[in-house]
Amino acid sequence: MKNYHFESHPLPNPESVISGDNYRFTVLTDRLIRYEWSPDGKFEDRASTFAINRSFPTPKFHKVEQDDQIDIITDHFHITYDKKRFSPSGLLASFSAKITLWGAQWRYEDNPGSLPNLGGTARTLDECDGPCKLGDGVLSRSGYAAIDDSKSMLFDGKGFVAGRELGDRIDGYLFAHGHDYKAAIKDLYALSGKQPLLPRWALGNWWSRYYRYEQQEYIDLMDEFRGKDIPLSVAVIDMDWHLVDDDRVPHAGWTGYTWDDKIFPDPKKFGKDLHDRNLKITLNDHPHSGIHHHEDSYEEMAKFLGHDTSQKHPIQFDPTSPKFIEAYLSILHRNLEKTACDFWWIDWQQGAHTKIPGIDPLWLLNHFHFLDNALDGKRPLIFSRYAGPGSHRYPVGFSGDTVTTWASLKFQPEFTATASNIGYGWWSHDIGGHMLGTRDDELVTRWVQFGVFSPIMRLHSSNSQWTSKEPWKYRKESEIVIRNFMRLRHRMIPFLYTRNVICATQDEPLVQPMYWSFPARDEAYSVPNQYFFGGDLIVAPIVTPRDKRTNLGSVKVWVPPSSGRWVDIFTGTVYDEDRELNMYRPLHEIPVLAHEGSIIPLDAAAAPDNGGKNPDAFEILVVVGRDGQSSVLEDPQDDSNDAERAAPSSGERGSLIQLDQQKGVLTAHVTGRTWSFRFLAVTEVPKGLQVEVDGKDITKEAEVTVEKFPNVPSLVVHVPASCTTQSAHDKKCQIQISLGPDPQLSVLDHKERIARLLLDWQTDFDIKDRVWSVVSDRKSGINVKIGKLMSLSVDERFTEPVAELILSDHRGMHL
Repeated sequence: MKNYHFESHPLPNPESVISGDNYRFTVLTDRLIRYEWSPDGKFEDRASTFAINRSFPTPKFHKVEQDDQIDIITDHFHITYDKKRFSPSGLLASFSAKITLWGAQWRYEDNPGSLPNLGGTARTLDECDGPCKLGDGVLSRSGYAAIDDSKSMLFDGKGFVAGRELGDRIDGYLFAHGHDYKAAIKDLYALSGKQPLLPRWALGNWWSRYYRYEQQEYIDLMDEFRGKDIPLSVAVIDMDWHLVDDDRVPHAGWTGYTWDDKIFPDPKKFGKDLHDRNLKITLNDHPHSGIHHHEDSYEEMAKFLGHDTSQKHPIQFDPTSPKFIEAYLSILHRNLEKTACDFWWIDWQQGAHTKIPGIDPLWLLNHFHFLDNALDGKRPLIFSRYAGPGSHRYPVGFSGDTVTTWASLKFQPEFTATASNIGYGWWSHDIGGHMLGTRDDELVTRWVQFGVFSPIMRLHSSNSQWTSKEPWKYRKESEIVIRNFMRLRHRMIPFLYTRNVICATQDEPLVQPMYWSFPARDEAYSVPNQYFFGGDLIVAPIVTPRDKRTNLGSVKVWVPPSSGRWVDIFTGTVYDEDRELNMYRPLHEIPVLAHEGSIIPLDAAAAPDNGGKNPDAFEILVVVGRDGQSSVLEDPQDDSNDAERAAPSSGERGSLIQLDQQKGVLTAHVTGRTWSFRFLAVTEVPKGLQVEVDGKDITKEAEVTVEKFPNVPSLVVHVPASCTTQSAHDKKCQIQISLGPDPQLSVLDHKERIARLLLDWQTDFDIKDRVWSVVSDRKSGINVKIGKLMSLSVDERFTEPVAELILSDHRGMHL
């Protein structure tokens, strides 16, 4: 196993350690401490699945010791310990964080799960029809959280793993970060390892289905997606790629490692055909039944392992054997990878036990498959279930077989955001649902919208002929929305890839609960399905059926304080900050808000190609009102031909875009290609608008347009490639757009939008007329208008969507 080097630094700085005959404390930071108790005085110095790095600089702390008590004091916590086996009365901590009037205090408990905690995540959502129990994270409203690491698997420091010593041993970590939630996550990643950088292609659309496809049938399906301009990046081949129900298979179950030649007569050609279409391939693997004599690699595996083949006995799956794991990866899986597999879907469902207590096979599979996938120098990726704290090192997560119901969808945004509390940032769900449930086109459409604004967008379904997720198998209304959102996912890859880099380098998960940024606000905890997406965007998925009369879905949204306003990127609607309201949307929209100063890079193509390549043209969404800055990071290995030609030979592939609000100047330091800048909710061309490239005025060459409803109200400035490529060869150019000093978001008139809503309502014409009379009243003040709406004596679902728009921006209340 010498090839599977795993970097860890488990030994702490000796100056950080306080120990006695049966206890040991390690002060890792002034807000993070490890506490251990051992009946025989033996303590664990090896890395665990949770804690791989304990080599922190020694923080400032004081130790005060008496005969029967030790106090450990930092600027943030005060530990008191009675030198006995840990107990609620013998090990406690108080904190300096001013969170509660009565003062927060932690006491050791044998069951840390009983402590107040904001939750982490779960191993699987298999068969969960709604919420499930979550494990602990490292955050709590009380300001402290404890993680029990007493039973986790260990790394032996020699390339393999080991179980824990048995007995009454305690190994825990106390996070005492108050409401500085992001600092707690940074300490978690410092202790447990960072999130790796995902390959760019992983951020596109994945096609997945549990179905016995034939080889050409699968290729034809991929071509049908391409022919309909619906991009994909990953082809997931579920279990039936290998022999399953075949006379040659001597066992029951899902394990298999030999291509089924009845449906895949030429697997190598199949792999080439998918790669030629810019698709990566993952194969489903259920390894628990071992390798039987009918498998293609049986003889080679047996020879390597010294296994007697005379009786055709199977090679048992034994993850505790280093030699078996070596053969399992370097022979069994490598042979398949050479044919048609870029990474593995490890579908382990057989529990957490092996013949060595404390070694969880899922942990071991995730760890070694991930390291193995990196051996050829590429960015590693696996697809597997969550195994426990520390699993964020092995993306991406497979959340299990999802039940196709509204209750399942309703829980998934909260489940995804809460997982970040334990650092787990890359969940992939069965988007649209996998099994059971009912046919509901609206449900699948709303699920796809959430999937596009979730870490990994993977459509999935069962082998039922009624559940497959091809967009064109749904009613036309849903087909159009699903298709457009799948295109949007690939248009968002420039934004997602940049955030992917930030996730890996700056300890910022892609999806974050609202309370991470607003820990003191109760409202932030009251909207668990609303989350920050990539830092600049707030997403509030619609997870309940729409009203059949208005045709509108709704969701409660908290618009947080931001020193400015927020703009919905789909509608251009401007919202005042710091308020709660119900937002109403037709099927083709969900609330996605960007704050003033946001700069969001997109691929400008209406329907990007497969694979998520670096774009040949960009569209940059800009929200004026505050200073802003954003990078556009690219990976040269993912270039299209045009992108490669425009790239400097020096290899620099980052573009920096900055908005100086006071001057009203947007500056973009970019490589060649075409760049368009969409200033959301700006509906007039500023007087004196000027566009320059490297100081040369190109205002006349630039295309400047204003779009209004039914499009997204915006000012669009298009800088053609012919202008950016006029710059000196092999260097970036500078685009500068001058809007005039201190540009502001326009005050939008929503009358046309409201008219469109009213037109679609399935209700009495009299109700429409009465609502319209209020909307059309240009003389009354806003208080009078709202009073009239409330006095109409009609269902609130007819008045609230109108009130949302009238009240969205206080500047427009006179309209």
